[in-house]
Amino acid sequence: MPLTNPKTPLQAAKPDSQREQAYGSFTQHLLAHTLRPGQFVSQRELVELTGLGLSAIRELIPRLETEGLIKTIPKRGMQIAHVDLNLIRDAFEFRLCIETEAIARFTREAPNDQIEEIRAKHQIIIEQCQDPTNTSDIPEDIIAQAQAVDWGFHTTIVDALGNRIISDAYRVNMIKIRLIKQEQTQLSLSVLLPTMQEHMRVIDALEARDCDQTTTLMRKHIISARNRALEQR
Repeated sequence: MPLTNPKTPLQAAKPDSQREQAYGSFTQHLLAHTLRPGQFVSQRELVELTGLGLSAIRELIPRLETEGLIKTIPKRGMQIAHVDLNLIRDAFEFRLCIETEAIARFTREAPNDQIEEIRAKHQIIIEQCQDPTNTSDIPEDIIAQAQAVDWGFHTTIVDALGNRIISDAYRVNMIKIRLIKQEQTQLSLSVLLPTMQEHMRVIDALEARDCDQTTTLMRKHIISARNRALEQR
């Protein structure tokens, strides 16, 4: 009886599925610091990193180039997006355009229970930050929780627009924002607590259904984050 050679789930996956797996794996490694901003990488290295075939990687590259996550440089190969002043300015300007409109809509339309849930998540992080046993070195589990609450707050507001094109473009931009933050100093109480408190002021205005105030506060919040990034270049 001849031996069979069953395909692994990755090998058996449809082309579209493989492309999405390759994209997901690439961004995961990018955000986990396995790939660094400005680093040069080859197709073969991406094959080894993602565990996917060369054809899937070759199909992935045009998408990454279009999204500005990599750049092909003749005779040198592919370079991961480099964090510079232009990237910082462009990425935060994009956030301003999208999130100021999104927060205004969210203020008018978000259900009360959703706003209450957002407040509760932030309050947990604030209480952990104010715990006297925590110094300037925040435990990694609290950092992870805080980042999830932070990103979740912003993506929830944008996704509430109900526009997939905007949501997809926003997620790509947030990958760039996270690359920028990776280049900055370690997250500490001096940054984390004020960020959560800025969010809470937005949440207060959300509960009051004050569109002008939520828009103003969100703009200030994003500009503050942009200025911190620019100051540390």
